[in-house]
Amino acid sequence: MPATTARMRIALDMDEVIADVLPAFLDLYATHFGVRLEKEDYWGEKIYRLPGASIIRESLWEKGFFADLPVVEGSQEVVRWLTEHYDVFIVTAAMEFRNSLEDKFDWMQRHFPFLHWKNFVFCGDKSIVQADYMIDDHPFNLEAFHGKGLLFTASHNVSEQRFERVNNWNEVRVFFEEELKRETNTTQFE
Repeated sequence: MPATTARMRIALDMDEVIADVLPAFLDLYATHFGVRLEKEDYWGEKIYRLPGASIIRESLWEKGFFADLPVVEGSQEVVRWLTEHYDVFIVTAAMEFRNSLEDKFDWMQRHFPFLHWKNFVFCGDKSIVQADYMIDDHPFNLEAFHGKGLLFTASHNVSEQRFERVNNWNEVRVFFEEELKRETNTTQFE
């Protein structure tokens, strides 16, 4: 009997990849400063790094901040599709924000119920992650990664040029459709 081939593994970041943090930051900014930011006001930067806005970052430590974030458009469908072909793990650096653990777990259960809880990795340093692919919005997580890193576009990383970029979940699907074709062609000739 031929040996079965192990499925390849994808590590997916949570915040700003499948969980949309931007609306929460925009709301906080409007609450604190009485004005709603336009895209050109923050594009290229984290909102809490704007002049005088560092107080907004303090919200990340509050219980409930991560509980009701919207889902990034298209992520549920594409992640479900990815699970048909790959082992998918949600890898989130939750240790810095202690109160985020329960919120993030519950959020995952509510919005991605097809993923088993064993596929949730709450860590502090993603350099320990071993996977074939990682999709993340922070270049520093991809720098230490030994597989193929994909940079998911977010306002703070638009100037980054070192990694292959995906702008949305449709582009993620197209990338992995091509990877599957390449893998199929490779195994046919072995």
